[in-house]
Amino acid sequence: MGGEIMAERVGFVGVGFMGHGMAHNILTKGYPLTVLGHRRRDAIDDLVGKGATEASTPAALAEASDIVVLCLTASPQVEEVVDAMLPALRAGSIVIDCSTSDPVSTIRLGGLLHDRKVGLVDAPLGRTPKDAWEGNLDVMVGAVEGDFARVEPVLKTFASRVLRVGGPGDGHRMKLLNNFLSLGYGAIYAEALAISRKVGISVQQFDAVIRGSRMDCGFYQTFMGYALEGNREAHRFTLSNAYKDLRYLESMANSAMVPTPVASAAKNSYAMAVGSGGNGGEDYVPHLTDFVAKAGGIDP
Repeated sequence: MGGEIMAERVGFVGVGFMGHGMAHNILTKGYPLTVLGHRRRDAIDDLVGKGATEASTPAALAEASDIVVLCLTASPQVEEVVDAMLPALRAGSIVIDCSTSDPVSTIRLGGLLHDRKVGLVDAPLGRTPKDAWEGNLDVMVGAVEGDFARVEPVLKTFASRVLRVGGPGDGHRMKLLNNFLSLGYGAIYAEALAISRKVGISVQQFDAVIRGSRMDCGFYQTFMGYALEGNREAHRFTLSNAYKDLRYLESMANSAMVPTPVASAAKNSYAMAVGSGGNGGEDYVPHLTDFVAKAGGIDP
């Protein structure tokens, strides 16, 4: 008689806006889950109430897990957590980095983990926290084939599109390109709306022309949830994260000796918002319209 195949034990670090929904899906779709304590106690309490175990340290989480998923702010946070887990990671385990990280850091960490016979898969995300809850995220994966085959079922608990784009580091490279498009759209929309208002065309009139035209897209509709409807939660991705992602993209392009006239201009729009004081960095991407409007002498 064959024994029952046991599900991989999954550890999860970073139950923020995206991570909470992702962890919920991993847990409710059959994987034993351990989560690391987080400032969002409501998320931890929710997951523990559904059967997850809380670990007090990254090392304790690593000891309890076969696969560890990271969903953190940026490479410095990823490096800090990996460093703390390193002594406790067993040979044969895999770390999945779903953060938007610097590919240079990803490759360095991959080498460090490889020396301990631990795999590293970069699997950054597309779409929104709402999609994370609904299991409809996009995931672009950089991994060797064997690691990808092993982690794909876990990724599919929270993603409807899981695309392997290449080897380690390629997922994060593709994510930066993806975010260049979306954040570039955001910078263009914010500037177009400021000009529109300044010359006497209302947001409503602007939207009536663009919506349903060839210029329409899913990101436009999400972005306009704030500009048109005043929904401050329309796209919960901070301006500081947007600025960070475009800095990473610019660095990647610089290393490849590719000029970035458009990417650098888009980056500077977010730099203006983040550097303006107040709550700029923690406001969300659609709120860029307010900062660009103010720079043009328009009341938000």
